[in-house]
Amino acid sequence: MIGGMFMIFVAIWVYQSAARAKVQNMFYWVVGSVVTFFVVQLLLVEFDIYLLEALRSSEGGAVYEGENGADRKNEGDFQGFGGVLESLFFELMPQITGFLAVAILRNRFMLKEPLTVTNLFSGIKELFVRIKDSFKTTANQE
Repeated sequence: MIGGMFMIFVAIWVYQSAARAKVQNMFYWVVGSVVTFFVVQLLLVEFDIYLLEALRSSEGGAVYEGENGADRKNEGDFQGFGGVLESLFFELMPQITGFLAVAILRNRFMLKEPLTVTNLFSGIKELFVRIKDSFKTTANQE
């Protein structure tokens, strides 16, 4: 769910950046950015699962799933402040990494700008301002 929301924002962000820069083949840039985001997210989710299973199975020994069952194998692992941070990291890292990959590709190849933090995240504020203004326009028409 979070990945889907990020993906929609990435597609709108790349489209607005391409339209502002008057880039040819805007559709290909948008589709390419969404595919890049999805592939990076998918690879990192799979890596997260592999990493969590490797960590959890080393704690459980031979009876890892046998006695406790699959539903209880993570019982107690996400408790406390460290557990909350671990859970947030594994939940948000794939989406953030996918976003950064798209931002670098957008900056270097689509916009052909130097790689700086300002250029990397340019247009994000305008994205949310336009989304906010689209609700105002809809409300005024009624």
